[in-house]
This record gives sequence, C-alpha cells and structure tokens, in this order.
Amino acid sequence: MDETYIKIKGEWKYLYRAVDSAGNTIDLMLSAKRDAKAAQKFFCKALKASHNRTPRVINVDKNAAYPIAIEQLKKSVLLPDDCELRQVKYLNNNLEQDHRFIKRLVKPGMGFASFNTARRTLRGL
Repeated sequence: MDETYIKIKGEWKYLYRAVDSAGNTIDLMLSAKRDAKAAQKFFCKALKASHNRTPRVINVDKNAAYPIAIEQLKKSVLLPDDCELRQVKYLNNNLEQDHRFIKRLVKPGMGFASFNTARRTLRGL
C-alpha cells in the first residue's frame, strides 16, 4: 500500500493505492488528507471489498499514520492479530514505479478540474 499526490482544482490531494503481490490493483481512494484517519478509511474499504482476501502481510513506507491505522483495525477485528505490518522504505518500489502511469495521466491536463472527475478517471485503473 502506498499513497501519491495529484493536483485537483489547483490543490494537492492524496491517492491511496493497494496492490497485491502480483502487482494487480486491489483498491484506490482519493483523500484530502494524509493522516491515520484517511489510512484507516482506505484499509477498511480495501478489506471489506468482496473480491479481496485478508492479507497476511501489509507492506507500507515509513508514514507514521499506518501503524496507528493498523492497530485500530486489529482492535475492531477487521484485521486479524497475526497480520504483519512491514514498514520498510524500499519494499514498495514496484508500487512507487507504478505511480508513473498515474502521473502520466495527470500531467498533460495539469491536474483534474474536480474531485469527481479525478475519481471517475482513476476508477478505471
């Protein structure tokens, strides 16, 4: 799981993305903030999707919001206690490189005109 930023109406917003071990996109979410509440909301959304399995390992970067969100999910029983959180800067390199594709979509138009336009465009990824 990782996040990147994109410009919407001249302001930077965050695009949270999760991919499986094969590199397939599991889920994505746009958020105005990059905090524990947004991370927890994204994890809940990804875990509740019917096509997803419960992960045994979650790889994230060093963002301080992720451990807080994972602990709250474990307390609420959405995530099992044996699910491991690996906070290693370089384990997300494949996902970081995949952000290039999104940036290539966004750059020619200098960002998106509205939040809904961004959501509809990125839903197809």
